[in-house]
Amino acid sequence: MKLKSIILAVLVCSVTAWVTGCVSTVDGRMKAGVPFKKDKIEGRYERSVAQVFDASKVVLNRLGKVVSDDTVNKVVTAKVDTRTVFIKIEEIDPKISRLIVQVRTKAGGADIDMAAQVEKEIALHLQSNTR
Repeated sequence: MKLKSIILAVLVCSVTAWVTGCVSTVDGRMKAGVPFKKDKIEGRYERSVAQVFDASKVVLNRLGKVVSDDTVNKVVTAKVDTRTVFIKIEEIDPKISRLIVQVRTKAGGADIDMAAQVEKEIALHLQSNTR
């Protein structure tokens, strides 16, 4: 009887870990990772989507390496150190753009500090290129 309880407990833990081990990325895909942790930072800028998209690529190339950029959906994916950085740009209205930065570690954990740093670097790049 005790063996059945142990097997059942292991089975329940395994199924729980398998079901909850996925997170959605800003580009709409699913990726293995640790859910239930904040991994996104949002910024809003008085710039066009194209300006924010270009600034994102410049900053990510400076910090790491851009892996892909989807010009249709305005999503940039990059590797910075051992982290994967996802950036999505959306138009709020013609003068305001919204930037969402999501960072995941190699093991699937969230790195909110790096997401905040990347968002700040993009804001500084946008600011320095307007004057």
